[in-house]
Amino acid sequence: MATTEAKREAVAAESDEFSHEVKRAKTDQEKGREDGKESQSENILAGFKTSKVLSDSAREKIMFIHGKIDDQDAVVVLEKTPFREETLTDLFSSSSLRLEMKNDIYSSYRLQAPPHLNEIKTTVMYPATEKHVKRYQQQESFLVEETEEDYHSISLPYIEKHSLGLQWVYNILEKKAETEKVVYEDPDPDVGFVLLPDLKWDQKQLDNLYLIAITHQRDIKSLRDLTPEHLPLLQNIFQKGKDAILQRYNLPASKLRVYLHYQPSYYHLHIHFTKLGYEAPGCCVERAHLLSDVIQNLQSDPCYYKTRTLYFPLRADDGLLDKFREAGRL
Repeated sequence: MATTEAKREAVAAESDEFSHEVKRAKTDQEKGREDGKESQSENILAGFKTSKVLSDSAREKIMFIHGKIDDQDAVVVLEKTPFREETLTDLFSSSSLRLEMKNDIYSSYRLQAPPHLNEIKTTVMYPATEKHVKRYQQQESFLVEETEEDYHSISLPYIEKHSLGLQWVYNILEKKAETEKVVYEDPDPDVGFVLLPDLKWDQKQLDNLYLIAITHQRDIKSLRDLTPEHLPLLQNIFQKGKDAILQRYNLPASKLRVYLHYQPSYYHLHIHFTKLGYEAPGCCVERAHLLSDVIQNLQSDPCYYKTRTLYFPLRADDGLLDKFREAGRL
């Protein structure tokens, strides 16, 4: 079974090295709402044929499965949804109990909840590439040390050749997809962004709140590209993102973790907003960079992220790790 850390690496796809490559899945929730009700769709999984379980965690109640839909590769993620306080009364009154053991004051039961309280959050990547399949396999991880020279000679050439497509990002920015999910948008082409829930958040409770701010600027790949000229953009996202979350979810800035990943899961600048206390995939110290720190670092040193040696984790099957090995950097 996958450990808790392995599960976090996978979810990020949020894998440690890519974490949150996750392309937006075509689920009912993402297809929008019609007349205030969730739209219905055909069961894309009716013909799903399982090939193997890539990884799973009994503790985290999540499983990653590789299979085929219409003879094309697919990856399906099954995750038990969290309990919600507002549904407890219905859960206790509407469920059936089967006694398994009773000893003095202790007893255990199998509780069968009604269908509407027993959902499984399901993410589908289809057609899936080999890279998607590998990403969810449990793998050992290695911490990589990347100098300025390493970035230009090893990382950047690999990124330009092998990074995942960004069409799903552009679909959001161009209002071709997920428009109903947008929490806030600043349309300014220079400092503007779109704020919407990350795929990992089911939006049914605030304990695991997770939103992503995607910049309208398309020429910023990652932390390495940031310079003082981007400070107005970063400050705008930082302030307006917090304001939008306060207005929509009544969650103050003091309860938010706002950060960037390096390396990111996809190479279009985006900022993560999660609830403080929620151990989101990729929030570990070797991958997450607080936006407040990024802003201060750029203010004190214009070339901070151009020249700084950065550390990040890569999984054993990551092609970029092979490049660092070939260069004698690991």
